[in-house]
Amino acid sequence: MHTLSIVTAVASVTGIGYYALCLYSVNDFVKTKSATPDFAPGVSILKPLRGTDPQMYEAFRSHCLQDYLEYELLFGIKDLADPAAALVERLKQEFPERSITLVRCERLLGANGKVSNLAQMVTEARFDHLIVNDSDIKVAPDYLHRVLAPFADPQVGMVTCLYRGIAGKTLGSRLESLGIATDFSAGVLAARVLQGVKFGLGSTLALRRSDLAKIGGFESLVDYLADDYELGTRIAALGRKVIVSDAVVDHHLPDYTFAEFLNHQMRWARAIRDSRKRDYIGLAATFGVPWALLTLLFARGAAWSWLLLAITLSARWALAAMMTRRILRQPLTVLDYLLIPVRDVTALFVWLASFAGHTIHWRGLKFRLKNGKLYPVQP
Repeated sequence: MHTLSIVTAVASVTGIGYYALCLYSVNDFVKTKSATPDFAPGVSILKPLRGTDPQMYEAFRSHCLQDYLEYELLFGIKDLADPAAALVERLKQEFPERSITLVRCERLLGANGKVSNLAQMVTEARFDHLIVNDSDIKVAPDYLHRVLAPFADPQVGMVTCLYRGIAGKTLGSRLESLGIATDFSAGVLAARVLQGVKFGLGSTLALRRSDLAKIGGFESLVDYLADDYELGTRIAALGRKVIVSDAVVDHHLPDYTFAEFLNHQMRWARAIRDSRKRDYIGLAATFGVPWALLTLLFARGAAWSWLLLAITLSARWALAAMMTRRILRQPLTVLDYLLIPVRDVTALFVWLASFAGHTIHWRGLKFRLKNGKLYPVQP
C-alpha cells in the first residue's frame, strides 16, 4: 500500500504540472492577437447530414445570419427522405436571398459516410475557400469573418475552432459538456503551446480547395473515423500552419443516458488512441484528481494525502474556471465544480478500458478500428 500511494502521489503531482501547463496555455491563447478581418474571400460551407440533432434548425439559421458578403451553403444527404432534408427546404424558404443547395450524395465511398458525402459535395462548391462543420454547430454573426481572416497569410493552411458543449437535461450530457469545456479544450491549447496544432476539430475545418487537392481530397479520408484529425495532420504535413481561431462555436449535446455517454467517450478515446498512439499513452499524466483520490485511499487517509488532494483539486478547479470564463464564456455552477471529479474518474476508467479492445459503435453500426481506419463488423 505504501508503494502504491507513492506511485499514485507522483502521478498526481505530474497531473498538477499538467494543469499548470494548461493554465499557461490558456493565458497564452488569450494574449494572441486576432487576425485582421479585412481579408474576406468567398467561401463554400459544406455540411454533411444524416438524421436530426438537438437545435439543428437554429444551427442552420445561424449560418444564414452571417455579416459576410459572399458565401454559399451546401448540405449533403444520402436519402432525400431523411428528416434533415425537410429542414433544409424550410431554410431555403426562410432565406430565399441566400445561396443554399441540397446535394444528394448517392454513393457510399467508404466506411465514414460523412466524409463520403463531403467528397461528393465539394464538386458542387463554387469557391476556393471551404468550411466544413457539423450539422449541429451554431455560430455567431461574425463567425465567417473571424475564421477566414487568418488566410490572409498564405502559410495558413487550416483554421479550426474550439466549441462549447451545451448540455441537455441528463447527467451524461452534463458530464460530456464538462469534459469538453474543462479538459478537452484545455488539452487543445496545451498541444498548441507544446508542439503546435497539427489536427483539426470537427466544429470547424476551414481550408483552401487547392490544399485539399494536394492531400488527395476527401476521398483519401473516407475510411478514417477521426477524419478531422487526419485532415489537419495532412494539411500540416504540407508545411502549412493550422490555426485555432478565437471564434468559439456552440454544439448542442443530446440527452445522453449514462451508458450512451460512456459509449461516446469510448468511441472518442479509441479514435484518439489509434490516431496518436504515443500521445495517448501520455494522457496518464493528465488525470491528476483521480490519482490524488487513489493516493488518499492507498495512504489510508494520511494527512499528507489530504493535502495533496486539496492542492490537486484547487489546480483543477482553477483551470476549469479560467477556461470557461476567459475562453469559452461558459461559467460553471457549484454543481459543475462538484461533478468535475466524477467526470475525471470516469475519464480515467474510459482511458484504461480503451486499451482492451478495437471495436466501436457508431450510428447504430459496429466497426473495428485499425490504424485509425474503420472496418465494418456488421453490414
